Amino acid sequence: MRFKVGFLIIPLFISATVFKAKAQTDTLAINFQDAEKQFLANNLELLAQKYNIESTKALIAQAKLWDNPVLSTDQNIYDGGSKKFFYHNDNLGQGQVFLQLNQVFTTAGKRGKQVQVAKDNAQIQEAAFNDLMRNLRYNLQLDFGQLATLVAQDKIYVLEIATATNLVNGIQKTFDAGNTSMKDLIRLKALLFGLQNDRIENSKQINDLQTELKTLLGVKETTYITPVLADQQSQAIKLDIPVLIAQAETNRADYLQNQYQLNSATHDLAYQKALAAPDITVGVSYDKNSSYAPNYYGLQIGLPLPFFNRNQGNIKSAEYTLKSQESTVKQNDARLKNEVVAAVKQYELTQELFTTQQSEFNEQYDKLFNAMMKSFKDRQIGLIEFVDFFDTYKDTKLKIIQQQNNLQKAIADLNFATGTTVIKP
Repeated sequence: MRFKVGFLIIPLFISATVFKAKAQTDTLAINFQDAEKQFLANNLELLAQKYNIESTKALIAQAKLWDNPVLSTDQNIYDGGSKKFFYHNDNLGQGQVFLQLNQVFTTAGKRGKQVQVAKDNAQIQEAAFNDLMRNLRYNLQLDFGQLATLVAQDKIYVLEIATATNLVNGIQKTFDAGNTSMKDLIRLKALLFGLQNDRIENSKQINDLQTELKTLLGVKETTYITPVLADQQSQAIKLDIPVLIAQAETNRADYLQNQYQLNSATHDLAYQKALAAPDITVGVSYDKNSSYAPNYYGLQIGLPLPFFNRNQGNIKSAEYTLKSQESTVKQNDARLKNEVVAAVKQYELTQELFTTQQSEFNEQYDKLFNAMMKSFKDRQIGLIEFVDFFDTYKDTKLKIIQQQNNLQKAIADLNFATGTTVIKP
């Protein structure tokens, strides 16, 4: 009794879920190119990173600014002779006023070197933004292809559930008439139960990917996204590995970011060495009464004597940072080349599966399925043979769809490895 109730509840649950989803959502059929445009326009994570770029660019203007001049003054508060506060008498030449104006002049091109370091940091932030965009686009492409695969698998489950339901209903009638054994009826119901359960699991994965894609695209939470994939079977693209490696070195943001960090380390070392040179402070002063002569005007020049602190520690640290970054650049160069080669090989292996012969096989297999259905209904084949074929047919159709997803992933990996769109998804 429980077994029969389960078969009644699951179809009702699936039907209610599908009806409720359709009633509450708006379907958005979209290809990857349009999805990418919407992603670039609406993704909040990218917007946040853009602000970081503008923040570092503002530091370039800051680095160009001169140090502010310093104005100092010394006024008498209390005169002990006259016993007066703020006493001042120009006729008698009494009272004290002292003014001093100083300006620091940097030496050894420090300001220009500091500006260059700020420019390097801005380039690093911009490369970080591009790398974030590259990773998010890669995730978008993977999710897009995976969702298309799951939706295609759902269609297979719907078709097979409908077919199995018709068979169960037909066998149920023959069982009620006493022409079919309980074993055959339960075997078909178990097959139907398994298909319904698999479809529910498939639907859960669709729901998870819908949530992730809606977040990436910034669309309304009640939207149901339907991916539209381009046909990849007819594409025969010749891939030149040296050309792709050169494209990756030009376009991959993570590779460029390491190059910019190397430039920044080089310029920072030059800046730290420049800091060892003392800056000059030049000033003028006016002293009314406290100097050897009234109304004294003086010129001041200040120069730190680099006896103890010659910025040795910062220079040594910058040298080691430069050496570390040089090693990192070499390692990333090797990784880039290996990733491009691996992505090309994977794409070529996956593409080999998509031929005209496979399309013909798919059509022939569908015809065979219809023929086996007819043979089973006409009792020309037994239940066990039919169920085995039914399972094999389902598994094969799902594998074909999964191979299509593997091709989409291979394309995504190739575009990700080169940092540019070599093949349109």
